[in-house]
Amino acid sequence: MLHVYLCVYCISRLRFSDIGSVAEVDEQRVCIKFCVRLGKTRSETFEMLKQAFGDSCMSRSRTFEWFGRFKNGRTSTANDDRSGRPSTTTPPSKVEEVRAAVNQDHRRTIHDLCAEVGIGYGSCQRILTEQLNVHRIAAKFVPRVLTQDQKDSRVAICQELKETVINDPTLLLNIITGDESIVYAYDPETKLQSSQWKSPASPRPKKARMQNSKLKRMLICFFDQEGIVHREVVPPGMTVNADFYCDVLRRLRENVQRKRP
Repeated sequence: MLHVYLCVYCISRLRFSDIGSVAEVDEQRVCIKFCVRLGKTRSETFEMLKQAFGDSCMSRSRTFEWFGRFKNGRTSTANDDRSGRPSTTTPPSKVEEVRAAVNQDHRRTIHDLCAEVGIGYGSCQRILTEQLNVHRIAAKFVPRVLTQDQKDSRVAICQELKETVINDPTLLLNIITGDESIVYAYDPETKLQSSQWKSPASPRPKKARMQNSKLKRMLICFFDQEGIVHREVVPPGMTVNADFYCDVLRRLRENVQRKRP
């Protein structure tokens, strides 16, 4: 008689599901509970669900999971109670606390702000990006961070040079500048530089891979608006110090005197 009553109960529940009174997933759990009481195995239960529900049948892992729950004495087919999705609204007081914390130290991370203000990571991130409109970026590396006095001094020097050039347009013609650079004995040809035309019938050209030259020297070059005034290659093993550079400048002066008598 128990078998018959359970069959009638499941059939009635399935009929109610056809009119939308009970969720289909809940109906499948009722059927799983029914099969557990009949002594069916997990695999047999899953095959019966596939035959009854077709494409809407729950997965094999979920079927086995609920089978184990009913096997261990569970009676309810409803979902477990959940805390629910947290509210996405943030009180204005929290927004102001995050703003004050960021203004106090711009390098604080989101985890630091969450611990200080007492809100979740997602809420803190939304406050920063959507309400405060700030984004975290890395600092830009510069050769030197100047003080305000150094900045003012550079501006004054530039203005003075600008006025000098305006008063004497030939000043730039007399300026000689110099720089040092490492030069190699040879530069390997790039793959693009070695490209050539070929027909479909001709074989693809081959080229041995070349490494950068291990032989290198330091080149000191001075030039003006007209071109190179003086250049020197530092001898191997020579250290470029103050004494060496004084000798270079003496030879530069001789070339300037010869080219600009």
